[in-house]
Amino acid sequence: MDKDEGRDAGTIRLDDPWYDALAVGWGEGAETVPPRPVTAGRAAPAASDIYLEVQRSAAFQEVRGRYRRFVVPATAGFFLWYVAYVLAATAAPGLMARPVVGSVNVALLAGLGQFLSTFLLTWAYARHARLRRDRAALDLRWTVFEQERDQERERARGEDR
Repeated sequence: MDKDEGRDAGTIRLDDPWYDALAVGWGEGAETVPPRPVTAGRAAPAASDIYLEVQRSAAFQEVRGRYRRFVVPATAGFFLWYVAYVLAATAAPGLMARPVVGSVNVALLAGLGQFLSTFLLTWAYARHARLRRDRAALDLRWTVFEQERDQERERARGEDR
């Protein structure tokens, strides 16, 4: 499928939840924060209220918990592996200089292992995010998007009156 297919190819869909409408044109004019519409005698929730509500939700806490349960042990393990390599290279040069096969020694294998572990950790993180967090995070983003859209509709109705 070519990226230029379709009649709307290359245009930004404003109903796309990943489109950050607040960042587009932000700070470019003399505009201030728009007034919050009054509905039934009380002000409609601001965007910050919507985000705080989502942040306090169980779904958001679950996504953050899944993130932490992967990142904290992975970071600690990778850091310990790196420190062990540096300490072994400094404190045990005889061990690191020990030949394994031909002119390949333990230090060279451990150094290549650092690169390999970096790529493996990157793959594991991307896989974890795709399988355990992305769908839930997108659901949260849609929830916020819908609440903001409803807020904009209320604001538009309030201006029409």
